[in-house]
Amino acid sequence: MQKIANLVVVKDGQVLLLKKPRRDWYVAPGGKMDPGESVYEAAVREFLEETGTEAVEPHLKGVYTMVIMDDAGQRVLDEWMLYTFMARDLIGIPFETTTEGVLEWHPVESLQTLPMAEGDRTNLLFAVTQKGIQYGTFFYTEDFKLLKEEIQRSKEGDGL
Repeated sequence: MQKIANLVVVKDGQVLLLKKPRRDWYVAPGGKMDPGESVYEAAVREFLEETGTEAVEPHLKGVYTMVIMDDAGQRVLDEWMLYTFMARDLIGIPFETTTEGVLEWHPVESLQTLPMAEGDRTNLLFAVTQKGIQYGTFFYTEDFKLLKEEIQRSKEGDGL
């Protein structure tokens, strides 16, 4: 099973997002975990690699299972885990473009309307607006149409 960690920074009412060229969808900077790497180390490393900046005091906001189903929704084709972190500041000036896409600041409210996978929308909105930690499973078709989501939330945690 693939393991992925991403990290979203919220600063002055803006979120730093990466616009991926393949679908022109927005995501939080992140990527695959290396063997033996913790989810925290992966999130921090991937954020630094993709933005050229260092997130200040990132903390875990979500743990998700992403399931890709066949078009009939009957058979699992792929599955991976996603660990989402959030920080309220960063050190440095983000790249404008990278090999992964274009980095852009957007108002937090734009997470409701920017083009992105619907599971990412649920995930990122929670990360930047709610306390605690969210857990869930997102079921998609191969072309990332959301079939179903199952969400659980913890009220424990140190807040936003």
